[in-house]
Amino acid sequence: MNHYIKDIAQHRSSIVLIASLLFLLVGTGSIYFIVVALKQIANEFDWPRTVPSLAYALQYLGAGFGGIFMGWCLDKRGMGTPAFIGGSMVGLGAIATSFITTQWELFFIYGIMLGFLGRSTLFAPLTANITRWFENNKSLAVGIVGSGQGIAGMIWPPVFHQLISSIGWRQTALVYGIFSLVTMLPLAFILRQKPPALSPQPTVDQSNNSRLSLQAVPQSNLKVQISLMIASIGCCVAMSLPLAHIVSHVSDLGYDPARGAEVLSVMLACSAIASFFGVGFLGKKYGGLKALLIFSSGQATLLAGLAFIENLPAVYFAAALFGLGYGGILPCYPVIVRELLPAAEAGRRTGLILLCAGFGMAIGSWLGGYIFDLTSSYQLAFIIGVAFNLGNLIIILNLIILNGKKKFPV
Repeated sequence: MNHYIKDIAQHRSSIVLIASLLFLLVGTGSIYFIVVALKQIANEFDWPRTVPSLAYALQYLGAGFGGIFMGWCLDKRGMGTPAFIGGSMVGLGAIATSFITTQWELFFIYGIMLGFLGRSTLFAPLTANITRWFENNKSLAVGIVGSGQGIAGMIWPPVFHQLISSIGWRQTALVYGIFSLVTMLPLAFILRQKPPALSPQPTVDQSNNSRLSLQAVPQSNLKVQISLMIASIGCCVAMSLPLAHIVSHVSDLGYDPARGAEVLSVMLACSAIASFFGVGFLGKKYGGLKALLIFSSGQATLLAGLAFIENLPAVYFAAALFGLGYGGILPCYPVIVRELLPAAEAGRRTGLILLCAGFGMAIGSWLGGYIFDLTSSYQLAFIIGVAFNLGNLIIILNLIILNGKKKFPV
């Protein structure tokens, strides 16, 4: 009987895992729509690129603030409430985008509907929730769910490019919105299931051979939380610059815009690989902090390369390697939260970190458009992004050193 019950629990966990991946994959399309349509929207209204770049930034900023509330809902009420709100707002927000006539409408849609009430229900709640379904393999589970962002980036940019070329950006937004409603809302019924009860926190084993033995004084929850929040800003400023502007950057280098969409797809396909396989392997073997250090180092190195590369094949190659670096960064944070902070507060704590990450994404995306308007180039923006990324590395390395002798269960 116990074996039968265990099989049912594993089956339910697998279904929730797949539903979480698909929910994130579909909802993340809202990010890549404005990336692909950035120049078309700006040209139609004769806006500087700062306007659609700011809308992109507001989506991340709104998602960050909304993520705290959605994390609280997850901790108190489960994933059902965030899932139904998010599925509705992503779909309705995309539909509303197809009717905009002013920049303030665009800002409201992306800041409130697609940001505060839409994207806030995706990465942070979904990854925090899945760690409760896979207590013994949470690194792998978070990596699989987190790969939805990369897979979305592999699928949506070329789809949006083809649709925009055929029917225009307004009709494309309308089609995406309807598709989101009819896919995300049914998935929300699956995600509303309650996870198994949390296992008791492991006690400290004083044995010298114990994997859970503590040989260093643990850092306070507040110090770890603040450090991770500040670190997430640095990595996400660097991350958002090419994500928001690589399509336009490739076009500005003199290549067809379709090549820019392809470069973005390659970047995000590699990010999905890093998230799906890399987070599970590195997180399991080394823990979340060291895995984050590895991924963030790769991101900084390749962003520096993108600032100076102009040859198209080299851009493809650098973008692929950049994707392998950045793809594992955000999924590491929920793993670190479960390793270092109270499990019962995982939702809101992950939400706080993702608020700062969203703030970093907002700064980076806005900064790229602002620097371009000043210099007619993205090179300086990419270099500034590298500097922010180095700040992230310093903080994470410091946390690793302070907790260097402490072993965490993964």
